[in-house]
Amino acid sequence: MIVILKNNVPGAKEEQLVSWIKNMGLQVHISRGVYNTVLGLVGDTSKVDTELLESLEIVQSVKQVSEPFKCVNRKFHPDDTVIEVGDIKIGAGNFVLIAGPCSVETEEQIVTVAKAVKASGADMLRGGAFKPRTSPYDFAGLRAEGLELLKIARAETGLPIVTELMNIMDIDLFEDVDVIQIGARNMQNYDLLREMGKLDKPILLKRGLANTLKELLMSAEYIMSSGNERVILCERGIRTFSDYTRNTFDLSAVPMLHELSHLPVIADPSHATGISRLVPPMALAATAAGADGLIIEVHNDPMHALCDGAQSLTPEDFDALAVKIRDVRKAAGL
Repeated sequence: MIVILKNNVPGAKEEQLVSWIKNMGLQVHISRGVYNTVLGLVGDTSKVDTELLESLEIVQSVKQVSEPFKCVNRKFHPDDTVIEVGDIKIGAGNFVLIAGPCSVETEEQIVTVAKAVKASGADMLRGGAFKPRTSPYDFAGLRAEGLELLKIARAETGLPIVTELMNIMDIDLFEDVDVIQIGARNMQNYDLLREMGKLDKPILLKRGLANTLKELLMSAEYIMSSGNERVILCERGIRTFSDYTRNTFDLSAVPMLHELSHLPVIADPSHATGISRLVPPMALAATAAGADGLIIEVHNDPMHALCDGAQSLTPEDFDALAVKIRDVRKAAGL
């Protein structure tokens, strides 16, 4: 349920209404727009007397929200949410370019790539220290050592770091990470999502391998309903009948998620295609579709990468792509 207040409501009267609603055991999410203030009521709203609410002098209208996701719903928060990572803004027209290797391998590798992508215009550095791998025999990351190498790269370049957390037990190791990524395999790890809701840190939430948009939004709801409203959604492709690409890049998800939710939406063309030559055209397509950012894998030596070299761009290829991304945004008026 949402309650839309009239313009210029006195603060004391708004506080009185919010207090009254909370006394019914409901959570109240307040969204202040240019023209209206929207109160989002979360919980068992069956006990709310809708007619009484509508009769109040400060209330403009009351509407029921049928979707199961509330906090992430654009009806609760009509204006785009902007997520800040230091001086970097994501959402509402602010575009972010995240780049780096699939996995952190050595100090030389991650620092070299970090310097290269920064020179090309990247805003943040991605790199996996803890890697979920299909095969137990594949390289699964340097773990805590990898996190320390990411911090060295950050100190060298000033780029905030984005890296994946897989296990609740490792949360303390991520205290100094700028953005925590929850990967596709953990999108419905609800205990982990609840813990992310207790953090005051941006969370990059990737869509699962075969999950619907509603399921993605409900996973974001777990985080937000637990207290953390700094969530970034990521479309990274889903598993279909396609046999020539790793996944099918669901570009329609970008505008659809923007319609359904106020949260920023970025896209991952690297994992979506699994083929480096397909990354540039799909990155440009996602940009044109209105994505708030891209997360792209870049490796200084893809042929010898320990993880996902086939989908990684070289620094030179990334530099050329970054120029085209800026051109597309300019041409599209974004």
